[in-house]
Amino acid sequence: MSVKLGLDAKLYRNTGNYAAPNWQEMKNVKDLTLAVEAGEADATTRGNAGWKATLATLKDGSIEFEMVWDTADAGFTAIRTAFFGNAPIEFAVLDGDKATTGTQGLRASMAITKFSRNEPLEEAITVSVTAKPTYSDHAPEWMVVP
Repeated sequence: MSVKLGLDAKLYRNTGNYAAPNWQEMKNVKDLTLAVEAGEADATTRGNAGWKATLATLKDGSIEFEMVWDTADAGFTAIRTAFFGNAPIEFAVLDGDKATTGTQGLRASMAITKFSRNEPLEEAITVSVTAKPTYSDHAPEWMVVP
């Protein structure tokens, strides 16, 4: 059994293009949640012996995370620019290092849909970010490092 810790997971942004990605680790990330789910269609029939039958339909995904408000950080600046410019940004949300065989996670071009600044009295200013798959030439994919 191979247990992974959240602190070993990595969020990368692509500063290259899809065919020749240049994955830059975003180190200024705190807690992150990768949510992947599917819609549902009811396929219940009389032949299901009294059981409902469900089919998975369209998949949906999002990543939500916090960053320290650091305007000198390149990743922070890229996310802020993408949000205010309505520009896509490609992410790889991986369970480990991009160079480690077997590392896996979601790769997708995403729109930044939330960029909210948090100002707790006794903590560093942070920004809460939500990113969701956006219109792209490449559909989101589950990648596994060979």
